[in-house]
Amino acid sequence: MVIKVVRGNPTPEELAAALAVVQARTTAATEAPAAAAEPDAWAHPARIARHRLPSPGPVSWARTYWPA
Repeated sequence: MVIKVVRGNPTPEELAAALAVVQARTTAATEAPAAAAEPDAWAHPARIARHRLPSPGPVSWARTYWPA
């Protein structure tokens, strides 16, 4: 990799800082991302639809709670 200063006259400290940032970004981009953890079973959307929804009727308001 070649880095060339196009404009300005950076000091050695400024150039070293810029190169450190470029090197850190390059290293971070080449590392393999961590595998995503498998979600727990309680968070699966199918768990919500496991039970039949209450039927509408005169007392349906009493069955509108979240099933345990």
